[in-house]
Amino acid sequence: MTVEQAVAGAVTRRRSRREEILEIAVGLFAARGYHGVSMDDIGGAAGVTGPALYHHFAGKEAMLAAALNPVSESLLAGGRARVAEHAGEPAAALTALVDFHVDFALNNPAVIALHLHELDRLPDEPRREIRRLQRLYVEEWVTVLTALRTDLLASEARVLAHVAFGLMNSTPFLSGEVDRARCAELLRAATLAALQDPNHR
Repeated sequence: MTVEQAVAGAVTRRRSRREEILEIAVGLFAARGYHGVSMDDIGGAAGVTGPALYHHFAGKEAMLAAALNPVSESLLAGGRARVAEHAGEPAAALTALVDFHVDFALNNPAVIALHLHELDRLPDEPRREIRRLQRLYVEEWVTVLTALRTDLLASEARVLAHVAFGLMNSTPFLSGEVDRARCAELLRAATLAALQDPNHR
């Protein structure tokens, strides 16, 4: 499953060669680190010669941006859609947000690893845009949390949102000893517990 398919939902069209190369690059970056991977490494893993590889991407920075920016856009769009779907129902909206993000995290551990470790490799402009999208996504969670919990200031809800992301985005570090369905169940339960009002459990 490609990055685009994982975050945008079921996509039935055949993957393009560009998407296949990007998926390989993401896996290599996540495993070896950005500086540990050359364009030749990516081309070799993808079975693509140098000129053909540069036909799809200008270089490693372009690959990294192509991996991270669409993910941030899709997370924001998906978060907004779930909040809108449950307008006036903050508890249902929060559950939908958690389900959505847990599914993303389990489908995209390599992309999460790139966000955690390699985002600063990007030039200023694409990095700022990704940060902007991330902040907007956080605010969707803040809106829901402050509607659900009147005890929280927006700044406090923002802290809890980042706590939730820390839990859900732990997937790059999971060993795989627990099957996907059970892992999803555990992540959802832990995240919801972290976000609940401790006085009303």
